[in-house]
Amino acid sequence: MESTSDDGRHPIRVLVVDDHQIVAGSIAMAIDAQDGMLCVGSAGTLEQARSMIRSAAPDVVLLDHRLPDGDGVSALPSIFEIRPGVRVVMVTASAADQVLVDAIEAGASGFLSKTRSLDELTAAVRAAAAGESVISPELLARLLPRMRRGAPAARAELTAREREVLVLVSEGKSNQAIADELVVSVHTVRNHVANLSAKLGAHSKLEALSLAIRAGLLPSS
Repeated sequence: MESTSDDGRHPIRVLVVDDHQIVAGSIAMAIDAQDGMLCVGSAGTLEQARSMIRSAAPDVVLLDHRLPDGDGVSALPSIFEIRPGVRVVMVTASAADQVLVDAIEAGASGFLSKTRSLDELTAAVRAAAAGESVISPELLARLLPRMRRGAPAARAELTAREREVLVLVSEGKSNQAIADELVVSVHTVRNHVANLSAKLGAHSKLEALSLAIRAGLLPSS
């Protein structure tokens, strides 16, 4: 029987993509032990992952970077083509900064090291499902200067408030922290993030940030 989330909504549906069965099994058990979460399956290859995304309709995908049939970052465009609204958190043993930047620019919601605890992993799932960025402010500050500059094909016109929200996103602030600073509701912030993401064609807050930088909508770090 599926457990509902704390507010009575459907559980967060999670797909685990990792070719190490013991790791995948441990993560799946941790997900299923949480109230309001359900592991809809695990995949050991990108091909299996794509098939399961079609059939199981996950809300969040925990995606290993190195898989037998390719790397997770390169698979992101095909994942979003199958399920545009899915949130993807990269779970990596280690990755160079450029790999993380590439993941952000491809739409990942963030990253989690395999050295982190299962509690941190389930917290990351909840954050990603809520539209938050799964990244520390320190890591974000380190990666921002590496993001590409130069206007994309279409330059979005953001409102002054949306630009203000983007600046705060670039500082690594959560939606709640942004709401506190702007003295508005978190629901209002979520709407601003959703609107600016739609204008930029982004799949996550982090991708929206990278696209805004590329379009010259934010000052360079």
